[in-house]
Amino acid sequence: MARTERKIKLRERLENLLLRMVAGAVGALPRGAARAVGAGWGAVVWVLMGRLRRVGLQNLKMAFPEKTEEERRKILRQTFRSLGWQMGEFCKMSGYTAEEASKFIRYEGLEHYLAARDKGKGVLVLTGHLGAWELSSFYHSLMGYPMSLVIRRLDNPLVDGYVNRIRCLHGNRVIHKDDFARGLLTAMQRGETVGILMDTNMTPPQGVFVPYFGVEACTGSAMARVALHSGAAVLPGFLLWERSEQRYVLHFGPELELIRSGDAAKDTVANTALFTAAIERYVRRYPEQWLWVHRRWKTRPEGQERIYG
Repeated sequence: MARTERKIKLRERLENLLLRMVAGAVGALPRGAARAVGAGWGAVVWVLMGRLRRVGLQNLKMAFPEKTEEERRKILRQTFRSLGWQMGEFCKMSGYTAEEASKFIRYEGLEHYLAARDKGKGVLVLTGHLGAWELSSFYHSLMGYPMSLVIRRLDNPLVDGYVNRIRCLHGNRVIHKDDFARGLLTAMQRGETVGILMDTNMTPPQGVFVPYFGVEACTGSAMARVALHSGAAVLPGFLLWERSEQRYVLHFGPELELIRSGDAAKDTVANTALFTAAIERYVRRYPEQWLWVHRRWKTRPEGQERIYG
């Protein structure tokens, strides 16, 4: 056992060292070059990772049956490029100043966020793996609006610590999923802001089935439960690449009006569906920027066949 543990520790240190070396090298490049390196990485992954391609194309076929195979492949290739761009941005993030970042990022709908925050009951930012989600919360903190982020611990604790240090450079905090509900409720009691990536596959009882692109998807229900209990404001927030402007726009939508029928169980499902529909609207507008390679529909309702082989 001791020998196995030593091997694991050695592998973790090597992974951490490699990440730091790559991040340091890419981070030293001009931003355009860093993004180009990221795009090149995305192109290599597209070629080498056949399993990810298959999952992505299968998801796109379910979501957009009206599109041709070629149209779906084009979207997926652009997804890999978008992920590469985000890698380049992440390597540069620690060096960004508010003035520098504002040259390639602007707000749209910041008044929605400020109005929600000023209610004093806390803000739940509904977001997902769309656009530049890592840069999103980082930029918001850089501009003077730090928030908490609900994240899953990375398997390598050294890499996890390194990534979280960058995320939290300007006042952000992390709430790990193993302390999810308590951390959320505490943050809402303090009137804080918490961002939740709510577009990943879950399993019951933490997840409930709601439609996503017309297909039942098991979706985390904690956000709905906390919002109903605390009275916190819920509004969508996404940092998306606007090709016409050649820059990112941090979109904050209007606060969502929660469904309150008095039946807690039904209201939890109904509001989880409401939140998921809001995410879908943004993904439909920017399909090339969503994480199609995630097995979003892996968990199936009882009696249904598996979607992924």
